Amino acid sequence: MKIDFVKYQGTGNDFVIIDNRLKQYSKLPFKKLCDRRFGIGADGLMLLEQVTGYDFKMVYYNSDGNESTMCGNGGRCLTAFAHKLGLGKNGRFHFLAIDGEHQAIVLPHNIVSLKMNDVTCIKNEKSDFTLDTGSPHYTRFVNDVQSIDLLNEARAVRYSSPYSEKGINVNFIQIQNHNELAVRTYERGVEDETLSCGTGVTACAIAYAEKSGLPNGANEVHIHTPGGQLMVSFHKAENKYEEIWLTGPATEVFSGVIEI
Repeated sequence: MKIDFVKYQGTGNDFVIIDNRLKQYSKLPFKKLCDRRFGIGADGLMLLEQVTGYDFKMVYYNSDGNESTMCGNGGRCLTAFAHKLGLGKNGRFHFLAIDGEHQAIVLPHNIVSLKMNDVTCIKNEKSDFTLDTGSPHYTRFVNDVQSIDLLNEARAVRYSSPYSEKGINVNFIQIQNHNELAVRTYERGVEDETLSCGTGVTACAIAYAEKSGLPNGANEVHIHTPGGQLMVSFHKAENKYEEIWLTGPATEVFSGVIEI
């Protein structure tokens, strides 16, 4: 069986995308397709499918082959692909993902802005924070994000007793300036550092708002990842973060055909 695919990246977070609107693909070797030596190579794979009442449905698999929770950069890349297919209206999209409904906007210069779900539950873990931004995230503030032993420190959290079964993404945050962060992320399912993580930087922006006591109302936080820059805007209210938008580039890398 031959499969047409396209590969996209959003600040270095890369994805294999397959148009599955005709439902011809149900069981695929997702892990092999994501393998960087024996397949196409990606952090994850997405199927774009049809669903009544929406422009499309997003089905996401981690590179370990398991269907996963929401992926922010993936949602932005899939929106860019949907725009290329001629879906949506005037660059605006309403789609369905595993964590519910999302809106997205395609802007000039390959920039895509994705609306994330509201966040109401933020837990303190001593000086760290855990929260769910479509996927579960653990956030830790450090003095120098470049010098940390990321793999060992992240795995010590990810495989600790509260999280070992379902896993958790682990983020390290360095505050560089007011509303400006540097972030590195270890992703479950990939089980390694990725160049960027959309739900991760969203979690980091909200953790920063909690730690720094940002005022209620509209805020935006600029975030540097190893793969590029993202911006998270949100409206902060008492015990709630809403109107959360993740914005950054989403670019096609190449397309091709692979035989399974």
